[in-house]
Amino acid sequence: MLTSTIEQEIVPRLVLAHNAAPKPDAVPVGDLIGDEDVATLARHATSRDPNAALAFVQSVRDRGVPLEGVLLHLLAPAARRLGDLWTEDLCDFADVTMGVWRLQQVLHELGGTFQDGLAQQEHSRRVLLVPAPGEQHTFGLVLVAEFFRQAGWTVWSEPLASSNDLIGIVRSEWFSVIGFSLSCDSRLESLAASIRRVRRASRNQAVGIMVGGQAFAQKPDLVAMVGADATAGDGRQAVYQAESLLSMRRSGD
Repeated sequence: MLTSTIEQEIVPRLVLAHNAAPKPDAVPVGDLIGDEDVATLARHATSRDPNAALAFVQSVRDRGVPLEGVLLHLLAPAARRLGDLWTEDLCDFADVTMGVWRLQQVLHELGGTFQDGLAQQEHSRRVLLVPAPGEQHTFGLVLVAEFFRQAGWTVWSEPLASSNDLIGIVRSEWFSVIGFSLSCDSRLESLAASIRRVRRASRNQAVGIMVGGQAFAQKPDLVAMVGADATAGDGRQAVYQAESLLSMRRSGD
């Protein structure tokens, strides 16, 4: 379960159409990031040196790897690698917990660079990212949020908001898209109930609802079952799909 949880956390499954057409990488990263880099980052993340992981990621960036490449092809696989090491009894749960925490620190440090050169944000480009009711895994949402910020969206994130808190937020604030994350399918009914409440309470009655998680990636028909609009495979696709959803809403006005 730990392996799948780590993968679902780091490799965001925020939603929309499961047949999403992601934008190609601006720079091919296959030749710039290899398996050894992933293993090295995982090792640094669990080392005694608290700065080793960030220093290594900076060295990878110095090769000319774009930020998207670092997020999708280095941080995410390194987190999965930590889960594999635990499964193989090569590290303990404390090591994995520390490693993921340090990867999140790296993401936080990189996040500031995403803000450089952003275009002026439109009021309509506002997204709320929240875990599904009862969901405790939030790092994936942090990763997705960085992709939205890079694309010029205003991002609200409420990692552990209660159901009532969430309703209060959507009643007082206007959002064009709301994204939920879910790491297992045992909470589908409560997620569906939350989505119904959010739609009724939302200041934007045409709000787009996105969902993500392993269950939706393998069974995209569940997207409609919980009352959402679509799904995507990762943070980059989530932004692409949100843009498409926003365009559809505008064309219908």
